Amino acid sequence: MISAMILAAGESRRMGQPKMLLKWGETTVIGKVIATFQAAGNQDLLIVTGGAKEHVEKILGDSVRTTFNADYARGEMLSSIQAGLAGLTSETEAVLIGLGDQPQVEERTVRLVMAEYRRTDASIVVPSYQMRRGHPWLVARAWWGEILQMRAPDTPREFLNRHSRAIHYVNVDSPSILQDLDTPADYLKSRP
Repeated sequence: MISAMILAAGESRRMGQPKMLLKWGETTVIGKVIATFQAAGNQDLLIVTGGAKEHVEKILGDSVRTTFNADYARGEMLSSIQAGLAGLTSETEAVLIGLGDQPQVEERTVRLVMAEYRRTDASIVVPSYQMRRGHPWLVARAWWGEILQMRAPDTPREFLNRHSRAIHYVNVDSPSILQDLDTPADYLKSRP
């Protein structure tokens, strides 16, 4: 089974308010990300919360599972990934790692990354737009032990760099894999 982990633990300092809760069409930023992953066929979703835990969990209700990154204040993606890995079930053979502040990500991209994992024997699958890596990327269980042992200042980017020969890249024709919402200007420019 492929599970999905959506990282939503940041403090939204540059945004000035919890960006996961911002309106995005008929839903919220995090709601749109979840809907995209579910529409792509991924029904086992785990949301990693942090700075806005209570607010995010309130709007999500019982629709998805959540886990709390107690180390969210350090603002590192690595600690959120580690918290998420610890919260996955034993049936999960690989996890798709997405960003909670990336509502632009397209359903077809999520489907493509999962399909390439199933089609190939690659244990790391990463989407690429014009030779730049993006999200969501997938990592098989075989690598989780190494990720769980990593310590700051090591980062997920460095993990991918160390294992570049193991990566199966999926070329996509949309910059959405690179776009997230960090500032009010990002949000105003991108929102539907």
